[in-house]
Amino acid sequence: MDGARPEPWIGGHAFLSDCATAALVAPDGTIDWMCAPRFDSPSLFAGILDTRRGGGWNLEVEGARPAVRRYVDGTLALETRWEGDGVSAVVTDLLAVRRSGSRLRNEGVLVRLVRCLSGRATVVSRVEAVPDYARRSAEWRPDGDGALRERSGPRLWATGEPRTAADGSVEYRQELAEGDTAAFALDYLGESGAADAATCEALVERTLEAWRSWSDRTRYDGAGAQHVRRSAVVLRGLLHEESGGLIAAPTTSLPEWPGEARNWDYRYVWHRDAALAVLAFLRLGHGAEARGYLDYLLRTFRRTPERLGPVHTVDGELPPEEVELDHLDGHVGTGPVRVGNGARGQNQIDVYGHVLDAALSYQQVVGDLTEHDLHGLWRIVTAARGLRSSLGHGPWESRGAPRHWTTSRVYLWVCLDRAVQLAELTGHRDPPPLDEWREEARSLRAEILERGIDSGSGAFVQSYGGDRVDGSLTRLPLVGFLPGRDPRVLRTLERLDAELGVGGDSGRDGDGAGDGSGSSGGDGDLLQRYHPVRTRDGLDTEEGAFLLCSFDMVSALVLAGRVEEAERRFARLCERSGPLGLLSEEMDADGTMLGNFPQAFSHLAQINAAINLDSAEDVEALRAWARRRSGGHAPAKDSRQATPSGREASA
Repeated sequence: MDGARPEPWIGGHAFLSDCATAALVAPDGTIDWMCAPRFDSPSLFAGILDTRRGGGWNLEVEGARPAVRRYVDGTLALETRWEGDGVSAVVTDLLAVRRSGSRLRNEGVLVRLVRCLSGRATVVSRVEAVPDYARRSAEWRPDGDGALRERSGPRLWATGEPRTAADGSVEYRQELAEGDTAAFALDYLGESGAADAATCEALVERTLEAWRSWSDRTRYDGAGAQHVRRSAVVLRGLLHEESGGLIAAPTTSLPEWPGEARNWDYRYVWHRDAALAVLAFLRLGHGAEARGYLDYLLRTFRRTPERLGPVHTVDGELPPEEVELDHLDGHVGTGPVRVGNGARGQNQIDVYGHVLDAALSYQQVVGDLTEHDLHGLWRIVTAARGLRSSLGHGPWESRGAPRHWTTSRVYLWVCLDRAVQLAELTGHRDPPPLDEWREEARSLRAEILERGIDSGSGAFVQSYGGDRVDGSLTRLPLVGFLPGRDPRVLRTLERLDAELGVGGDSGRDGDGAGDGSGSSGGDGDLLQRYHPVRTRDGLDTEEGAFLLCSFDMVSALVLAGRVEEAERRFARLCERSGPLGLLSEEMDADGTMLGNFPQAFSHLAQINAAINLDSAEDVEALRAWARRRSGGHAPAKDSRQATPSGREASA
């Protein structure tokens, strides 16, 4: 770009998705991140990673400013109201989808629609695509009907006449009277024919109808319903429709701490994250999405049946080797920018427990796992059993020395416990060695209780032989390893608060202008996952508090009987969400969002915390849910669960 525009912080962005790829829209109306044709493709716009070189698609109304930004209810369509200088206009941004049965199919088109509400509006749209992570300038050529086609395939169309500059940018300028509409469309698949304003308006209406149809099936009206419903839509937007894989986030290299090197590519499917999302989808009545991921999981595992890797691409392949893009400065100058992910070869033992936990919950709620599915799951259990004595990189994929992470050992127990329950539930005609699994689960549990607890404090610790706590230990009562009121759990929660709690005044990250200021959120609601330097995770740098752990602490407090405290913490955490209800991976105590955005981990944990709070009066149901015992699913108040075929089954 000619010059660097002001750098908006992460949390002020909006998230668009068509369940194939995504885009981020900055508060000033610039689309500064988009990859195509899928989430992990090379970028077309990468201004969020370098405001000078990364490009973007700016759209503005001259003499006006963005006054109000909101999502159309139940959708990922962004509406921005521009006001000023006697003019009022509304811009609608979305990635177009259509409904196909219970599915959301991408149209392959990014639409920007401007309606002049009053006065006369001058709309300026400047498209500066810099393909392949800004490694080259765009090359546009005329393609009929006033459209332009980039050499890699995308097709750009607008109601006005384009002006193409030598640097590859394209500018449109249109004058609108009251009631007039300007339309812009980027067909990233390059498959559309002629377009006009009516076509774009039809895409908008079809997209709104498709998203509302999906959102209307969300079964929740309890505590924090507004946040839960927004988080559900975000999770759906992170789910790759064609494959069923759910990515961790649509971005790469947004820093976990300013000026440090904790920048990673999250545009892939982590089975841990996706399996936890299955639990959230099931509790909200979205069985089809849960089924889609399980199908993806089993297809992926069949390719390497001796091992379940922690992370794959949306089509089930290993992510690319991790490389650094030295030509990009990084978000707010914080490099390196990385693509690919080095966790692809790690040993993350907890993954096996997460996927068996999801499979059991799915069968309890929906109940349509086949013999073929079960055989695949039993092979996963067999692979997990082979790791009983193995060291691992833990739930946080540490780049330090492998060790016996306590939470990973607990999830190995979860794998065996859920496998036994699943076999008993299905009456599998070719029964696995259940007696061996039961004995191994019993032995493993005894080992964890002996080696995973610090003798001095009586609390669980991060890894065997260590003395530090870890935010993932909040999950012990959430999976039913011990009751929430067990003294060892309570002592662990106390140490977590004392040693990893983050206090101080906290504000919202960003407002309509993206300035990062906001109201106070109070003390004690944020939780770090661990002490980043003392943990020796391979990176001697700081990081923000982890929102997954912060919301999981809310759930753990509910199971501990500390419901009022849990309610206060949940309310403060929700106040910290971005102006559009979105959550990053991490957060500073002052409310600044950090890390990739929006983050599946954070949104699914928010959903589960809300449902746990809403079910707090039914303690027995919550305890049964933690152990995934039949009849104890602690669903939302409206307990009907949608199956993949659209039928409903009682939870």
